[in-house]
Parts: sequence; C-alpha cells; structure tokens
Amino acid sequence: MPGGERREASEEGREQFRQHLLAAIPKLRAFALSLASHADYADDLVQETLMKAWNHQNSFQEGTNIKAWLFTILRNEYFSQLRKRRREVEDADGDYASSVMTPGGQESQLDMADLRIALQQLPDDQREAVVLVGASGFSYQEVAEICRVPVGTVKSRVNRARNKLAILLGNDAAGAAADKAVARQAGEPDDPSEHK
Repeated sequence: MPGGERREASEEGREQFRQHLLAAIPKLRAFALSLASHADYADDLVQETLMKAWNHQNSFQEGTNIKAWLFTILRNEYFSQLRKRRREVEDADGDYASSVMTPGGQESQLDMADLRIALQQLPDDQREAVVLVGASGFSYQEVAEICRVPVGTVKSRVNRARNKLAILLGNDAAGAAADKAVARQAGEPDDPSEHK
C-alpha cells in the first residue's frame, strides 16, 4: 500500500528529526545563556526555537547542518525579542536586576559568573561570534553562514571580543590562551605571526 509506506516513512522522518532536536538542546541552551541575561529567558529562547523548528521541519533541507539551522532560528528569535524589548520600559535604576541576582556557591561558579558578566558587556555581534566559535565549536565559515556576514567579519568580531574579554577580566594571559584555543578550534596556527 503506497499511502501506508509514505506515512511510515513520514513517521520515521519525524522521529529522526525529533532525535536531532533533543540532541541539540544542551548546545542550544549554552548559546542561549550566552545571549540572555537570565537562565529562565534562555530556556524560553530554546523552547521557542524548538517549537519553531518542529513547526517548520518541512523547510529543513535534509543533508544540511541541522545544528546551524537551529542556532540560526535561536539567534533570529533572540534579536526579534530584543527589538521588541527596546520598545518597553527599562529597569533604569537596576533595582529589578539586583533583586534577581544570586551569588555563586563555589569559586568556579564565581569565575563563570565573572565571565558571564564580561560577556554581557560585549556588543551583541561580538558576544555572538565568540560564543559560536569558542564555546559552540562552529567554524568561522559556519558562523558566517549563521550570522549572514563575511568570514572576515566573523574573525574580526571574535578577535575584538577576545581582546575586550581579556581586558574586562583583567587577565591578558587568559586572552592569549583564549586566542590559542579558538585558533586551534578553527584549525589555524597558534602564532598570529604565522597568519599571512
């Protein structure tokens, strides 16, 4: 029965798509946390991303990078919500923001909190680029496709972000180590003088 075979293949395809979505959740959440200022907001971004992906799964082209597709949806959702929030009344005196902050319980959490605060001080485009390349493991080319900018722009944003993070965290050695880690991730030589 041709109709039954089509339905079975369709159900198989939906289940496979579902598995891809579930596997991507931890990386999507990490990216959302780097963009959002609160974990609840990051979770909302991930949920919205997954819902949009599920509702538009027929527009996903089989054989392409589903992780990049999902990150693009999340990124677009973040910037769409950011534009909406800019029209809302801000917390000018910071009372609300200070009321929802909680101190970390361990030293590593403090270091992570310092990094998260420093990341939030970066311009959106730089924060996005450094997180996608450094933390999410995307290549410069993949980030360029996700952000719809030239590869050189991505490299420039990552470089500026790493330099600013090193200054904000007061650790030039950390900046150099981050440079090497991101360069290794991108398959580039560690020594900048080797770049021609």
